[in-house]
Amino acid sequence: MRARFKRLEERVAELQSAGLARTLRPLFPTGPTTAELDGREIQVFSSNDYLGLAWELRSSWRGRGAGSSRLIAGDRNAHHALEEKLEELFCGPALVFPSGYQANLALMSTLFEAGDVVASDALNHASIIDGLRLSKAERRVIPHGDPSAIPKDSTAVVVEGLYSMDGDQLSLKEYQNKRRWLVVDEAHAVGCIGPKGRGASYEQELVPDVVVGTLGKAYGAAGAFVICPWELKQLLISKGRSFVYTTGLAEAAARAALVGIERADHARRELLASRVRRFRAGLADLGRFPPGKDHIVPLVLGPSTMAAAQALLEEGFFVPGIRAPTVSKGQERLRFSLSAAHSDAQIDALLTAIDKVLR
Repeated sequence: MRARFKRLEERVAELQSAGLARTLRPLFPTGPTTAELDGREIQVFSSNDYLGLAWELRSSWRGRGAGSSRLIAGDRNAHHALEEKLEELFCGPALVFPSGYQANLALMSTLFEAGDVVASDALNHASIIDGLRLSKAERRVIPHGDPSAIPKDSTAVVVEGLYSMDGDQLSLKEYQNKRRWLVVDEAHAVGCIGPKGRGASYEQELVPDVVVGTLGKAYGAAGAFVICPWELKQLLISKGRSFVYTTGLAEAAARAALVGIERADHARRELLASRVRRFRAGLADLGRFPPGKDHIVPLVLGPSTMAAAQALLEEGFFVPGIRAPTVSKGQERLRFSLSAAHSDAQIDALLTAIDKVLR
């Protein structure tokens, strides 16, 4: 038995020596964009709470845990009310999951079968990658943002609407073809961009065959959903393993998500867009021009990333460094997430700190 634990110790030591060990740092929220860390208040610029709703919804979490799989004893009126609201918003059948990771695992492993050839963008999220690995389809990884690399024999293409680390959008119409499925993970876009906040696809006047979205980012609650044809929804209910064999989304989370969707209105999206414009313009004044145009703003610093993150923390700004294997070695970065709840004063103070740290 000691030998088994010895190997665990060695693996931990390997991570630590490579500078890749991760740590958990408890934050105690004190407002929509502030928190207490180690006894002092900091400004948080790393949360996916893009519309500032998570803090606002803290009193909306009413209800109980589901207690079981929705197919056994965990189905609740709140689930159906939430799915109906999503169906009204996205104009297609919806199925709710406890998390975005579970949604992608179920979707990829259910939709695709042996004989399918699925093109997957190189920067797709880990949940997409793992879901495709569980399917029996042949996976073809294509270079990021290069639709010309889609194999002609592919039966599906899977991309993201807004990429979580680079903050960029693809020209999705170039990926659409009537002969194959187009699946778009809009986790970081729903609620924030596009008509009624439906995401990057709808902003580009395109309706994918399947959309994946989350309820725990812009909508301020928890959970995720899939918008898909009716027949696929039935298959997911019966064969989606991460739907069938897990406890359903907590009723309290479903009810909070209903409130979050109602409050994720045009005014909040416009406010978020104004915060983004201010921050990106300020970075340009500092000679920094990150990719994209939306609320995820990366600054690729390479090996100096973690030192910069620590220096910003000392200035009172929480922006943890992103490093391998989340991004490729040499592509380490600070990933700034803007929120409608950030004030102009907070953004200006952050820009001053960035100038000081990166000068």
